[in-house]
Amino acid sequence: MKSGKVFLIIGIVLVSLFAIGGCSYNKMVSMEESIDAQWAQVQNQYQRRYDLIPNLVNTVKGYASHESEVFEQVTEARSKVGGVINIDSSVLDDPEAFDKYQKIQSELGTSLQRLMAVTESYPELKANQNFLALQDELEGTENRIATERMRFNETVQSYNKYIRGFPRNMFAGMFGFEKKSYFAAGTEAQNAPKVEF
Repeated sequence: MKSGKVFLIIGIVLVSLFAIGGCSYNKMVSMEESIDAQWAQVQNQYQRRYDLIPNLVNTVKGYASHESEVFEQVTEARSKVGGVINIDSSVLDDPEAFDKYQKIQSELGTSLQRLMAVTESYPELKANQNFLALQDELEGTENRIATERMRFNETVQSYNKYIRGFPRNMFAGMFGFEKKSYFAAGTEAQNAPKVEF
């Protein structure tokens, strides 16, 4: 009789653990999918910027041929990005690949900042309506990228906190859910871009 109660209690405990684990598993899957979706939004904004750059560069080139070095840097940075705009979310599980991706995007952002700084020194550029429209578009794109990066980091933070909490950490490890990397600024982003004439 006693052994029957022991087996019943053990059974109830096991069923409870699996029920908790099952709920945790579904939540972890949902959170991981949110990270992938937010990652796609970051890439979407990078693609938008990538598509916008040729228009910006060609418009500005006509008005500032004396600053061809900056345009060449922007074009070169854009070509580096070309092959790595839309990479799948597996990069989130590879910190080295993630850092490389961030570095390439950061180089492009730095080149665009230099281009914007050039316009401050040449009032005739600022007076051109086409340039002003494209400049606004580019600034808006950079703001969108920053917003999507922030949202990505918030999503990663929620996920990482969830899978690392007890007792979910046991189930996360058991089901293969691992901590995700945050988007971080590269070391070169700590310094303002330098523009020399």
